[in-house]
Order: sequence, then structure tokens, then C-alpha cells
Amino acid sequence: MTTYLCNPSRIETHYVARMNQTTLAALSAFALVSSITPGPNNMMLMASGANFGLRRTVPHALGVGIGFTLMIVLVGVGLMGLFDLFPVLNIVLKVVSVVYLLWLAWKIANAAAPDTATGARAKPMTFFQAVLFQWVNPKAWSMALTAIALYAPDRNLGAVLLVAAIFGIINLPSTSLWAVMGQVMRSWLSSPARLKAFNWTMAALLVGSLALLV
Repeated sequence: MTTYLCNPSRIETHYVARMNQTTLAALSAFALVSSITPGPNNMMLMASGANFGLRRTVPHALGVGIGFTLMIVLVGVGLMGLFDLFPVLNIVLKVVSVVYLLWLAWKIANAAAPDTATGARAKPMTFFQAVLFQWVNPKAWSMALTAIALYAPDRNLGAVLLVAAIFGIINLPSTSLWAVMGQVMRSWLSSPARLKAFNWTMAALLVGSLALLV
């Protein structure tokens, strides 16, 4: 049986926009676990924190948090139906995601040290680049689709906005923690050999996360 990245089964139950405390707790737990665990966003934020520092990585982190929240809203109000109508879009999305993430992994693996001429010209991901990246991030798609299918199955606008708000509150600090960890490691990574090994490890983990998600 074929499994589509963007075609979860629709739950045929009526769902009101206002959730009870138990459902909110379950949604919050899901948002925390899915946001804080390793994935493309977190690997890239950690690498950015290590290579560019926390301050220069802030726009990247904000782009992830805000971009993913916006993604949940748009998926909930109609994009899921678009992928239902045109299943070929699932294949297109997978191909684009794989190619782009492999290119990002190569870029991370070959990043030069900040104190070199090449490294001085390197720049962290911008806010808008991070926002757009969510649309080719398989984990982001998986999280958004699962959240809507489980907690706003009738795609009621109120429920969709509530799911997005919960993720927005939890996702940003969870993913930013990875940038902080990268920043903490900067002094240890002052050795070019250690930095190179770290970047190659981050690149390998980024590719590995892709293999598990696609």
C-alpha cells in the first residue's frame, strides 16, 4: 500500500474548536516532543549556532518558528485537500525535499571556519529562507499533517488556529535550544579539525533524518 507524505486519512468525526484540558495537554506534549527532537531544522540550527553564534542565528530560529506556525494554518485550511486531489504532488514534494536537503548537507559539511577568508563571507540562513525552508522539510510536513489530522480533523478554522498557536508557543523555544547548544560548543570547536568533524557530523545527521522521514 502506498503511503503519501501529504495524504493522511481523514478522521470522520465532528470536532469542535474548543478543546478540553486533556486534549490540550496531549497536543502540547506532541508539539514539544516533535519540535525538540532531532530533525532538519534542529540540525541546521545547531550547526548555525556553532558556526555563526547565537545572535546571528536568531533570524533563522524565528523563521523556523513563525514559518512552521504559518505552515500549520495553511495546511489546515486547504493544502491537505490539494494533495488529496493531486497525489502526484506528493512525489514532486519528496524529490524537491531530497535534492534541497542534500545540497544543504553538502553546504554544512564544507563550511569553512569563521576566521578564514571563505568563512568570513559565509552567512547564516535568513528569516525568509528559514520560512520557505519549512515547505521542503519532510519533518515539518509530517508534523503539520499529523497535528491537523489528530487535533483538528474536521479542519474547523478555530481548531486549526488553536493547533497552530500551541505549536507556535512551543516550537520556537524548543528549536532555539539547538542553536544555544551550538553556541555553547563554539569554544571547543575553535580547532579547525574539530569544527570540520562537527560540520560533517551535522551533515550526516541531516541526511540521516531525511532517510528516516522520506
